[in-house]
Amino acid sequence: QVRLVESGGGLVQAGGSLRLSCAASGTIFSLYDMGWYRQAPGEQRELVATISRGGTTNYADFVKGRFAISRDYAKKVAYLQMNRLKAEDTGVYYCKMFTTPSGSEYWGQGTQVTVSS
Repeated sequence: QVRLVESGGGLVQAGGSLRLSCAASGTIFSLYDMGWYRQAPGEQRELVATISRGGTTNYADFVKGRFAISRDYAKKVAYLQMNRLKAEDTGVYYCKMFTTPSGSEYWGQGTQVTVSS
């Protein structure tokens, strides 16, 4: 059974940093691409960043230069380092494990990030 567990969210002041973690279990981590998404209250879920099986990264424009996605194959963990946080970064952050083009995907339960201005 595939399971993704996010952690690391919390309350931080604007300008601060957080590091989110997504621990995967129940499958072969190295076969999947990983992504972080977020959803603000009343908004649709949106892509924040992805990292491929080979380590290629991709970022939404609104986080470029501030956030960094990475993964540790040995620990089966994906990370999202978030720096220079803004109030508009507030939301629930979700981890996704997926394959392309087959379309298999798994989601974590989310972790709340609140940035106070």
